[in-house]
Amino acid sequence: MREALFVKQNSEKWQHYDSMQQANPDEIANQFIEITNDLAYSKTFYPNSKTTAYLNGLASKLHQSVYKNKKEKSNRFIHFWKTELPLLFLFHRKQIFYALAFFLISCAIGAISAKYDDTFVRLIMGDGYVNMTNENIAKGDPFGVYKQQNEFMMFMQIGLNNIFVALYTFVLGIIFSFGSIVSLFRNGIMLGSFQYFFFSKGLGLQSVLVIWIHGTLEISAIVLAGAAGLVLGNSFLFPKTYTRMESVLKGAKHGLKMVLGLVPIFIVAAFFESFITRHTEMPIYFSILILVLSAVFIIWYVFIYPVKIYNKEAQLN
Repeated sequence: MREALFVKQNSEKWQHYDSMQQANPDEIANQFIEITNDLAYSKTFYPNSKTTAYLNGLASKLHQSVYKNKKEKSNRFIHFWKTELPLLFLFHRKQIFYALAFFLISCAIGAISAKYDDTFVRLIMGDGYVNMTNENIAKGDPFGVYKQQNEFMMFMQIGLNNIFVALYTFVLGIIFSFGSIVSLFRNGIMLGSFQYFFFSKGLGLQSVLVIWIHGTLEISAIVLAGAAGLVLGNSFLFPKTYTRMESVLKGAKHGLKMVLGLVPIFIVAAFFESFITRHTEMPIYFSILILVLSAVFIIWYVFIYPVKIYNKEAQLN
């Protein structure tokens, strides 16, 4: 890469780091790592340039800040949920939008396929599930499947399974991001065909009010896990100024943090599915309240709150 292009791609970042007067120790440490990576690149290809001299000085400045301010925080755990995870969502918002687009397209494909092929739902959901659901509909209890198992055992099984699916979707991203896209498509097609099945039976609104009590959080978290997989895959495909290994390690770290940050959401979703969804006789307003609050939380925490955190830190620095 020509030096002019290297400077153009990174100058805004360098100036931002250079002008910062205050930052938390973890953020300074991350900046120091990024600058040393850029410095190593510059030393390799432009050893005697002004760019290398500038980066060397900036690295020294950040190094002093790291060891001057570095101390373990007693609230490190709280800081992760309050600041670090939301900023990761903001930093990787493009991957989140891509993952959401892939998922919605696959949902549409699943619903359209189910509409024009009577056997598609059985192919996706299995004959056993479809037959059982038809029997429950005939009995007047279309969502009886949520009442068959002990609440606690159901909670443990669903929670662990959803966390496994999220980690699996994330890890598949190393296959050039394609693996995570395939996982999103698979889950989206299942959801689209599953939801159409109930609409075709005249139970569309009822299914939304029952299934999406837990589905709002669960499906949102699956999409975010797919985004984490795209972060991992893109770090391999597009290393930018980093070596490919450095880029992958950074992408893996960010993606894994995103997935681990989804664990509480999966736990709450599993709790809803195991202990709340089974009460299909509950008042409609209660179902709507849970659904709306879940949707508002996801939109706020993933899209709105991170921007506020970023703007607040920018003002302080």
